Amino acid sequence: MFKLTHKTKLQRMGAMQQLMAAQGADAIVFTASDFIQYATNFAVDVLPWERPIFCIVTADGGLHAVFNELSTNHLRFSAAKGTLWLDEKNIHFYCEHPRVTQRLPNPAELPQLVASVLRQLGLVGKHLIADGVTGPLQQAIALLPATRVTSATAVLRSLRWVKNEEELHIMRSLASLTDWTQQQFKRLYQPGLKTQVLDFQVAALMAEEAALRFPGESFEVMRCWTLSGPASASPHGDGANCGAVINKGDTIVNFVLPRLNGYFVENERTWFVGQPNDMQKRCYETALAATEAGVAAARPGNRVCDIDAAALSVIEKAGLGEYVFHRTGHAVGLMLHEYPEDMAFNYRPLQANEVYSSEPGLYVYGRGGFRIADTVVVGDTPEVLVNTPKTLEFATLDV
Repeated sequence: MFKLTHKTKLQRMGAMQQLMAAQGADAIVFTASDFIQYATNFAVDVLPWERPIFCIVTADGGLHAVFNELSTNHLRFSAAKGTLWLDEKNIHFYCEHPRVTQRLPNPAELPQLVASVLRQLGLVGKHLIADGVTGPLQQAIALLPATRVTSATAVLRSLRWVKNEEELHIMRSLASLTDWTQQQFKRLYQPGLKTQVLDFQVAALMAEEAALRFPGESFEVMRCWTLSGPASASPHGDGANCGAVINKGDTIVNFVLPRLNGYFVENERTWFVGQPNDMQKRCYETALAATEAGVAAARPGNRVCDIDAAALSVIEKAGLGEYVFHRTGHAVGLMLHEYPEDMAFNYRPLQANEVYSSEPGLYVYGRGGFRIADTVVVGDTPEVLVNTPKTLEFATLDV
């Protein structure tokens, strides 16, 4: 089973109701696709900046939504699969463009439609909190006397810090697939191969394997990406990937970033095309020790920033601090870069079952990058979800 069940729906609704009570709010209005998926279990198929959408959660546990008509059949498919937490009678649509029949409100009437739904829910004169106060939402609120909406983005993000067992099961299952995929990269890496061509080949293999493991589920290969040689000295490459070739002696940094039923896992490794030189060994061993220090710090009672501090301390003691260009990691969940996003500057205590990446990196211009990304669950004994070996021997390709 790789789906979220009614148990998670009830758990999330309880958390949202508790938050509303603490904030003195009568309803939550979500406008971002990731938050709407959190509340409804619906994989949003539109970009809200282009086609605004809304999910309204009331203090009594009601769940209502306003969608663009483009999502009509996508919602029907989700309902037919039994994964949609919205009752279809509580979904309101507006049209993509004006029609002769005028069977739905048009985009210009969207604020009136949202205001009408809020009015039907008895929210006139009430206090609403939102993940962001967008223009259409502001226009809708202006139509409702004495109704006020407060942006509560930071507090709403806290709903997604801790993962339950159903979420962790999805992430563990996906992590196992990323380990399988890294084995394919190790098997196929050779001097002379074009990185982009190889990445697409491995992505196809991963999709085929995912079809065996997760038939009928929502799966995406978000990225299989190889940075080889000097290009790996930038965390995101040199931008010249078309025709880029793997050469003997290169340091490779690669990414395996898939998504299963809304959830991400991060698995990144560093490889050597032939025996590494002394500088490569030093950087690799330091990056590995830093990654493991970050993992070890992912314990309840430590602060979020302690993950970053533990990893950075290892790098600084090795005398390689000048090659650090980014924080140690970020939370992982419904987004690859999940909340909290400010690891290095976040001083609150970690909670059990939060999920983070530990991925400190060293980037030596002209030589290459050295980064090993583990996805780790916070606990008294931190649980590393990805299990691709990290020894220097394993990372050295026999070419």
